[in-house]
Amino acid sequence: MTAAALLQSDFATLPELIRVHALERPDRVAIFDDRGSITYAELDRLMDRVAAGLQRRGSARGEAVAIVGHPSLAQAVVFLGAIRAGCVAAPISPSATPPQITAMVADSRARVVFLDEANATALAGETLTAAPLPLDADGADWLAPADAHPTSLAVHPDDGFNIIYSSGTTGTPKGIVQSHAMRWQHLSRNAAAGFSEAVTMIATPLYSNTTLVSFLPTLGWGGTAVLLGKFDARRYLELAQTYRATHTMLVPVQYQRIMALPDFDRFDLSTFRFKTSTSAPFSPALKADVLARWPGLLVEYYGMTEGGASCALNATARPDKLHTVGQPLPGHEIRLIDDEGNEVPLGQTGEVVGRSPAMMNGYHGRDHASRAAEWHDADNRRFIRHGDVGRFDEDGFLILMDRKKDLIISGGYNIYPTDLEAVLARHPDVADCAVVGVPSETWGETPVGVYVPRSQEADTAGILAWTNAQLGKTQRLATLKPIGELPRSAIGKVLKRDLRDWLQGTRA
Repeated sequence: MTAAALLQSDFATLPELIRVHALERPDRVAIFDDRGSITYAELDRLMDRVAAGLQRRGSARGEAVAIVGHPSLAQAVVFLGAIRAGCVAAPISPSATPPQITAMVADSRARVVFLDEANATALAGETLTAAPLPLDADGADWLAPADAHPTSLAVHPDDGFNIIYSSGTTGTPKGIVQSHAMRWQHLSRNAAAGFSEAVTMIATPLYSNTTLVSFLPTLGWGGTAVLLGKFDARRYLELAQTYRATHTMLVPVQYQRIMALPDFDRFDLSTFRFKTSTSAPFSPALKADVLARWPGLLVEYYGMTEGGASCALNATARPDKLHTVGQPLPGHEIRLIDDEGNEVPLGQTGEVVGRSPAMMNGYHGRDHASRAAEWHDADNRRFIRHGDVGRFDEDGFLILMDRKKDLIISGGYNIYPTDLEAVLARHPDVADCAVVGVPSETWGETPVGVYVPRSQEADTAGILAWTNAQLGKTQRLATLKPIGELPRSAIGKVLKRDLRDWLQGTRA
C-alpha cells in the first residue's frame, strides 16, 4: 500500500508509514542534526536493528523503553525503533535531577534505559531499576546485525505508543500514556498542513509532547525534521535560512527571543509556510509581531498532553481574535464547569474540560490520579480536566483566564494573574514578567509581581505605581520585585512554584 493510501485509511502506524516512505522516497533526508543526517531508507534499516536488538534482549510488547538524552539522531532512532518493536517509548527529561530521573525510570517499569554520554555520567551514582544502554545507534553492541529483522507484531489502536512524563514539581511526575490511536489522530488531522514536503525545525526536546506533535507528523507524511538541540535564537534563524525551512513549532518564549533579535529582518524566511505555537500563553502583541514580520501561516494550538480537547486559532485569518486560543477542532468538544461540576451558562467563566478522539489512556500505574483527571457528563461521557479557567466569547472562541491552581483568592475576590501580567508587560521597561499569589495575613493571599528589567535604570517603584494605576482596586499588586530571568521549563512555561519559593517570606 502506498503512503498516500495509508494516510487516507482509518488507522495506520508511524513505523508502517516510515517503511513505505523508505520504499517510495529512499533518498529523502528524514532527519538532520548537528552531526549529520539520515535518509528514510537508512532510518528504516536502523529502526529494524533497534527493534530486533530490543526483542533479542527480552523487551516485550507493551513494555516501556526509557530514553534519557538530548535531542539527536540517535535518540530519535531509538525512540522510533522501540515503537517498531511493539514497545512503548518513554523519553525522560535530562534536565531533571538524577534522583528524579531514577524515579521516573522505575515508574515506567522499563527493562532497559538508554543514556547519552552526559547522562550516563550524571547517573553513575544512582541505582537504576533498568539495564543502562548507550544511546548510540551507529555501532553499540546492543544493536542487532545489519540484516536483522524484528518479529512483526499486530498493533491495536489502544496499544501504548509513548509515555510522556508531566513536569511535576513535587514527587515523581505522572507518566501520561498515549496510544497509537491518539498519535494517529495527530498524524491524520494534518492532511492540509503540507508535511509531505516539509522541512520542519524542531526546537524543543523530544521528551515533550509539544515537540512530538510536529516531529511525528513530519516523519509520518515523509518530510524532513531538523533537530536543533539546545535552543539559540540566532542559530535557529541561521539554520532555518540554510535548510530553507517550511514548518516549525515554537513555544511563545522562543518566538519572543527570535523576534527580539535586532537583525531578525535580515534573515530570509520566505520559505516558511506553517508556523505553530502551543504550551504557554502567547500574548496578542507577540502574535501580531510574528504576523507582521515572519512569512507564512501562524496557528496557535491549545490543548494538553493528556488529550481532552484542542483548540486552534488561525491567527493569520483572524487577527481580530489574537486574545483567544481559537475554537475547538472538528470532533473536539469543550465544556466549562463550576466547582461543583455543573456546566456554566454561555459567556460565564468555568474550568475547562474536554473530550476528543485524541485522549490519553491514563496515567501510568496511577488509576486514582487517572480518575481524578476525569469529568463525566450527564450521559457518562468521559472528559479530561484541563486545569485551566476560561470562557467562550459570542463567536465560540475560547478565552483563557489562567491555570486553576494559579488563581489568587484575595479578600474573597478571584484574581487571574494573566490579567495583571498583561498590564505589567505593557510597561516599556518590562522585558518579561509573572504574577503569583503569596500568603497575606490580611487578605489570605495577595498578588505579587516579578519582572525582568530591560535596563539597569528601570524604576521598580515607578513601574509598580504605573501598573496599579491601570488595575482595579481588588487587583493591585502588593509588591513588585526585579529578577534576572524568570524560571522556565524546557518548553518555556514559567515555573510559578519556583517563583513562590523565591518569594518565600514575602507578606503583605
